[in-house]
Amino acid sequence: MIKVDHDPPLLTVRGVTKAFAGVQALRGVDLEVRAGEVHCILGQNGAGKSTLIKTLAGVHRPDDGEIVWNGEVVEIADPEAAIDLGIATMYQELDVVDGLTIAENIFLGHELSRAGFSRRSEAATQTRALLKRLGHANLSPHAEVGQLSAANKQIVSMARALSHDIKLIIMDEPSAVLDTEEVKNLFHVVHELTGAGIAVVYITHRLEEIRQIGDRISVLKDGRSMATGLSVADTPTSELITLMTGRAVENVFPPATPIPADSPVVLQVENLSLTGVFDDVSFSVRAGEILGLAGLVGSGRSEILEAIYGARRPQNGSVAVAGTTLRRGSVVRAVAAGVGLSPEERKSQGLVLDEPIFKNVTLSSFARFAKAGFLDERRERAVAREQIEALGLRPPDPDRAALTLSGGNQQKILLARWLVHGTRVLLLDEPTRGVDVGARADIYVLIRRLAAAGNAVVIVSSEIPEVLGLADTVVVVADGRVLNTLPASEIDEHGVLDLVMKGTAA
Repeated sequence: MIKVDHDPPLLTVRGVTKAFAGVQALRGVDLEVRAGEVHCILGQNGAGKSTLIKTLAGVHRPDDGEIVWNGEVVEIADPEAAIDLGIATMYQELDVVDGLTIAENIFLGHELSRAGFSRRSEAATQTRALLKRLGHANLSPHAEVGQLSAANKQIVSMARALSHDIKLIIMDEPSAVLDTEEVKNLFHVVHELTGAGIAVVYITHRLEEIRQIGDRISVLKDGRSMATGLSVADTPTSELITLMTGRAVENVFPPATPIPADSPVVLQVENLSLTGVFDDVSFSVRAGEILGLAGLVGSGRSEILEAIYGARRPQNGSVAVAGTTLRRGSVVRAVAAGVGLSPEERKSQGLVLDEPIFKNVTLSSFARFAKAGFLDERRERAVAREQIEALGLRPPDPDRAALTLSGGNQQKILLARWLVHGTRVLLLDEPTRGVDVGARADIYVLIRRLAAAGNAVVIVSSEIPEVLGLADTVVVVADGRVLNTLPASEIDEHGVLDLVMKGTAA
């Protein structure tokens, strides 16, 4: 924690503005960061956080205002200039190169060389030291990054930042792809950095993390500074939410709708197995029921969803929808039976980012809009517009490119797609990853509404409270095995983790 409050700030941002094609992204942002502190920045998607980060990283140049570094006004012309000052940035979207090794990624752009020859041995030695500092000494500097998990790719990105002589590191949603133990390790590393006098700007949508790691908080809304330098210890969560959203957000998880006793089973999974990934997985989901798969990253949860959807072909077991057994490994058959998947990586696996919203909404239902061999785009737009209005998607423009939308609105596009298709089984993998607290509440309401309409919903989330808050039934998974299945009302977060830890050790 910060021990000296009267020290001059390391970084001061005063009245910074930035516009893109007439759209005002920053409207006079202020920020003050001190050496050795963790300064958290909060704000909904579209609040201006990413633009502010990229301005400090030298990707964007401000239209007005000033940036003061160590008491001097500076212009950060490009990312190299930011690094030269001592500012490193870890972006939410992983910025590693899959085809290179860990060591090559870490020193990419500032390769170690002598007389024109690469010093690979020294790069490997320094890489090992960096990985050890981050608690991942088990990773080999020579491992190809493309073969790593998303969590380990995040570690490589962090090691790259630490390979420079930095005084401030900006972390954009660093815990989004980490499990519980890896988040603890991340916090340990952050405390080491701040203990050495390095400042950390920490951006997260997880308000509980701020209580564990933060010293002060600044809040952005619509490109404006709503509050700057609030004390974490002295600012209640309700005040932060109000500053972020402009309204109080209470009862985040909407009440569950009772499931009728005679509600039929819509999804039946029996003895599903995929060698080395998961084994003998069985559960059923009734119409109107939300079933949550709880476990740590790497437990096989996402792979189970992909097998149900047909994206993976299990060796054994079966999946049945409304009593009809699906052919293993066939996405076409699964979708035709009414199964829809919202994948963990929605940008790369779920959306066609350059296409307009209406095309993304109708993507799985083109046959419905075909006429004499041609798509009726007028009907596509009309149906998409209905869903846009029903789901509260913003902005409500069916011709807007999907890539321009916030994470919460992109998630709504995927929900709209399966609503248009008439899905009976909805598989949601990390539906609120990278989504702000206000949009999360909207998505929770939508998920409940879909279940109440008679759909069977299966949700995977790395946030155990989210699983418990949404699900009617919880299936606890570890190492690809089902440890227990029970009503959500009969277990808490501690109970889930206790099962997982015992199951992993078994």
